[in-house]
Amino acid sequence: MLDKKLRIGIIAGIFLLLFVLLYNLPPIHNRISWRVDEWKLRVQYAMNPPEEVVFKPQSTLNATPTPLPSQTLTSTTTAVPSPTSPLETLAPTPTSVPLPTPIPAKVELQGIKYEDQHDRWNYCAPANLAMALSFWDWKGDKNVVGPQIKPDPKDKNVMPYEMADYIEQETDLKVVVRSGGNIETLKRFIAAGFPVMVEKGVYFRDISGIVSWMGHYEVFNGYDDAEKVLIGQDSFVGADQRSPYESVEKGWRSFNNIYLVIYPPAREVEVMTLLEENADETINLQNAAQKASEEIYLTTGIDQFFAWYNRGTSLMQLQDYSGAALAYDQAFSIYPSISEKERPWRMLWYQTGPYFAYFYVGRYYDVIALADQTLNSIQTEKNLEESYYWRGMARASLGDTSGAAEDYRFALQYHPNFGPALYQLGQLGVAP
Repeated sequence: MLDKKLRIGIIAGIFLLLFVLLYNLPPIHNRISWRVDEWKLRVQYAMNPPEEVVFKPQSTLNATPTPLPSQTLTSTTTAVPSPTSPLETLAPTPTSVPLPTPIPAKVELQGIKYEDQHDRWNYCAPANLAMALSFWDWKGDKNVVGPQIKPDPKDKNVMPYEMADYIEQETDLKVVVRSGGNIETLKRFIAAGFPVMVEKGVYFRDISGIVSWMGHYEVFNGYDDAEKVLIGQDSFVGADQRSPYESVEKGWRSFNNIYLVIYPPAREVEVMTLLEENADETINLQNAAQKASEEIYLTTGIDQFFAWYNRGTSLMQLQDYSGAALAYDQAFSIYPSISEKERPWRMLWYQTGPYFAYFYVGRYYDVIALADQTLNSIQTEKNLEESYYWRGMARASLGDTSGAAEDYRFALQYHPNFGPALYQLGQLGVAP
């Protein structure tokens, strides 16, 4: 007869084997893996709090600018103050604004099929995109769009351009993505019959059990001027959420007031008319940079950090990489003064502008340091292909081709067929 301890050990081993086999079955794994990771993260975050880490840009001396891509834009942002100017020079400049066309004081669009993001890992983007599409009688749901825009189930973020690509390539609808919006922008589109998706910063309790800053999408389909609220479909909190204008503006600022409007091709002229001068993408970026510059003067603390960051992002998109790098430097100089519980330590998960700016002015060590810090902020799967890609770019520029190839392969591991990484591996003459 087997010893009692041995029998217990065999039984425990059988149960463990069964658990492993069942856990790895896709239907079960998809449902409970996030719970397992939750407990792992709670332990690891407690040991290495990411909010305590501060990025300090290195000296810009001896940086050799990298040639700009061939499609360099001609920036005309001379009206935007230099990021090294005293804050007193950043005061808003009065401009002549045409009187707006009156819109109703209250509108609530119907027809959105609500979807939540629960029981999935960071499923905010698929749920919100499915909701936004459902208004236009698209017949899918988050389970249809999710595998396309989030092929890695544990991808930390889906970028706005990735959702826009899906809309343009996989549906019969069109989309515009613009920055620098405001409450009146949202109201104008909603009143005309177009729900608007925005990306904003929120403070939610994350899977580590700590309330912290993170990015979040929401679809707004209504507003009420009497209550001064927007009505939105929040995949995390619930349907028909009523959010004060002021709180929306504050959270939205942390993502350069970006917004996406989906529409049928037959209504394109109407959408462009509603965008007014922001129909032109270059003018929109210039306006967004000016808006950020004005907010630098009007804000303090974390809001000023976001204003400087937004200025950097708009200048980066205009390919004014030197101006963008200086703006990001200013933002990072403010970061240490933000209380640890408020710090947006996930910033590079969502907005990778500093990588572009620092790389194209030749600050390769800053790219590497920022990528290292961003990847180290993730305690388990480091699913951020953009950070690997830019670290690889910086390493290649410094002559570390083997390190660069390793990073490009990591990017492909987390985002199969990621075009930029495949291209750079081809340039190095090595296999994926």
